[in-house]
Amino acid sequence: MTDGHLFNNISLGGRVGNNPGQFRLYSGGLAWKKQGGGKTIEVDKADIISVTWMKIPRSYQLSVGTKEGIRYVFKGFREQDVSNLTNFIQKNTGTTPEEKQLSVSGHNWGAVDINGNMLSFNVGSKEAFEVSLSDVSQTQLQGKTDVVLEFHVDDTTGANEKDSLMDLSFHVPTSNTQFLGDEERPSAHIFWQKILAIADVGSSEEAVVSLEGIAILTPRGRYTVELHMSFLRLQGQANDFKIQYSSILRLFVLPKSNNPHTFVVITLDPPIRKGQTLYPHIVIQFVTENVVEKELSLSEEVLAEKYKDRLQSSYNGLEHEVFSKILRGLSGAKVTRPSTFRSCQDGYAVKSSLKAEDGLLYPLEKGFFFLPKPPTLILHEEIEYVEFERHGAGGASMSSHYFDLLVKLKNDQEHLFRNIQRNEYHNLFNFVSGKNLKILNLGEDGQDRTGAVAAALQSTDDDPVDPHLERIKNQAGDEESDEEDEDFVADKDDSGSPSDDSEEGSDASISDGEKEVTKFTLDSICKKTYLNQNTCGKPLL
Repeated sequence: MTDGHLFNNISLGGRVGNNPGQFRLYSGGLAWKKQGGGKTIEVDKADIISVTWMKIPRSYQLSVGTKEGIRYVFKGFREQDVSNLTNFIQKNTGTTPEEKQLSVSGHNWGAVDINGNMLSFNVGSKEAFEVSLSDVSQTQLQGKTDVVLEFHVDDTTGANEKDSLMDLSFHVPTSNTQFLGDEERPSAHIFWQKILAIADVGSSEEAVVSLEGIAILTPRGRYTVELHMSFLRLQGQANDFKIQYSSILRLFVLPKSNNPHTFVVITLDPPIRKGQTLYPHIVIQFVTENVVEKELSLSEEVLAEKYKDRLQSSYNGLEHEVFSKILRGLSGAKVTRPSTFRSCQDGYAVKSSLKAEDGLLYPLEKGFFFLPKPPTLILHEEIEYVEFERHGAGGASMSSHYFDLLVKLKNDQEHLFRNIQRNEYHNLFNFVSGKNLKILNLGEDGQDRTGAVAAALQSTDDDPVDPHLERIKNQAGDEESDEEDEDFVADKDDSGSPSDDSEEGSDASISDGEKEVTKFTLDSICKKTYLNQNTCGKPLL
């Protein structure tokens, strides 16, 4: 690329191990995105104050320091990349990358260098290791010469994580010249105070605010939710989760359609683990009209210095709004709310099924979110194409009421959202086309796959004309339903699935008499049943 350099399989170093992803260096700064979606990092070139190269086993490491005192570490570069990137960085940021060497002598004595939120231990002129002080939960002064750092241990975990750093002990002799002290405050005390000023050591204090009896759908249970300065805790009867705010990617506040509840979803990277199950989304359900009043356990000094313009001393309002505002202020996470999409009943989502679960599909500004179970977030940038399909099984009578939405991702993964009511088709199609997403069955590829869709989505004469719908109607012709079924074989994932069969068989909107109608051709059904009776917002039966 002419505007910079792009690299795959570059890992982001940190507390949860190495996460591979895509690294891009361009004239405006740098960006890193986790492989498979999730965490992203963007640094503007104006915020870069230091760049360092280091040769590590099997690759090179690039460290980037920012004005906020944060240092990002990227691993996986080749030797031939160093010179090209060095010239590009120097030309576009004005910062000259330095080169450090890794100490492999095994010596455990040396000097400490604190730069921003990073602590480096150097043996001579070489670096032995470095840790992030933002990961420190407690620090203790033991005797007159020893300082112990304890690190956050929470329930978020990387996919390949096996070990975690629990604590680290430094011996600081009274003769130390780097941290000069006296008889009352020896060198270890000076070093301890310097760590205190930077590290996040408020985790053992009382919660900033607590909410009791909160219904969480994933992982299921009722919890007391405690919001601390650096983490949140979920305390239930059977489970107890601790989650660092650094693991929160985004918050979603999504009202349920025609329902007195509102979802608040906390998206995590890395996810929390319960047994062998990973939970990348915490789905909380609030009673929409429930009003609470909360006082924050923070001093005026802390509010002014650390949370200026982000938090208030007290909140009074709807419980889900109070919770999301406080969590946003403490964690710095962004909040996503419903987009301009409206369903036929003027809701923010459409009813659908994913696998064997019924739920709500929210078309959002930058993606789709299916809730509550399994919570599935699909970003628009991850989508290869979408396809509107007639109902995969259950006969032509059912297909006149419902359609399916197939979402194919660029990584070849597919999500099939089933049982969407026919009267939601126009709104959903307009939303998808408005986002410039590729719609596969527009007929542009020359394959006749649209006949059954047209039959399933036929509108009444009073319905507004949709050019896409009219086109697939014309392509459908007068084919019979048994011929169309040959073109719409169920996906391999769905075929033979007991849960899918039971789901369709138990649909309360289908009577036994209607199930027998599936034996007739589509023309017979149109004459005998209800294809021309649907009106937006009215029962279909």
